[in-house]
Formats: sequence, structure tokens, C-alpha cells
Amino acid sequence: MNNSKSIYFAILYFLLSAIITWLFVDACPLYTSLQQKLLSTCIAGAKWGLQIAAGYFFLGTKKWEFIKNIGIVCMAGSIVLLPYTIIAGLGKENGSIFFTYSLLLAVVLMIGLYFLNILRAGLPLKWFGGWLICLAIAITLQLTVVFSVIKF
Repeated sequence: MNNSKSIYFAILYFLLSAIITWLFVDACPLYTSLQQKLLSTCIAGAKWGLQIAAGYFFLGTKKWEFIKNIGIVCMAGSIVLLPYTIIAGLGKENGSIFFTYSLLLAVVLMIGLYFLNILRAGLPLKWFGGWLICLAIAITLQLTVVFSVIKF
């Protein structure tokens, strides 16, 4: 695939993912304010932004294919959130257990797909480790800053 198609698809995948993720956050009653929702989605987006920047600056000719592929990983994780989003949006279910399991399933799926993407691209495993560190930081920020579940 040429670079222009990879760029187009990367933008499409990340845009769709952002929309789905926002709908997921907006449907969940655990968020008590617009500020909390925005903070949560910004944290989620920042981990992908770091990976996009790293790919752009460090991967040379592989960058657009890699960025497109992590866009697919991101969108796959967001698609897993759709059942909760739809059901909560219809007012049928909006509990924290369904929300939590939806998130956990999305994260596990993205971890697996990201790992496969690293292998397929022939990148060193430190790329995967870097993403796991970004993911751990994002989860910690969600639990401390957004939800105040963990207090330091």
C-alpha cells in the first residue's frame, strides 16, 4: 500500500476510534462531568498520540504502514466498546461491571493486536514495551485523576 493510502486509512481509523470512544465515555454514568469525560478521552488519545509520534519520527519508510496498522488496533479496541455504548445509550444497562468488562476486553484485544503488529512490522520488542508503558501510565491516570479510585 502506498503512503497516501496508509495516511488516509490511518486518519480514518483513528477518527472512527475517537468517535466511538467518545460515545462510550458519554454513555457511561460513572463520569460525572464534561470535564471528567474530556480528561478521560484525552488520556486515552495521548497514548496513541505518543505512538504515532514515535512511529513518525523513528521508523523512516515503515512509518505510515505502522501508523495505519496501529490505527486498526485502536479502532478494534473501540469497536469492542460498541455493545456497551449501544445498550447504555438505549437505557438498558449502564452499570459499572459491564463498563469495566468492556474496557478490559478492549485493552486485552489491543495488547494482542499491537504485539502482532510489532512482530509483523519486524520491529524490536522495545516498541511493544514502550506501548505497554504508555498503557500503564494511561490506566494509572484514569484511576487516579479521572476516577480517584487510587489515591497517592
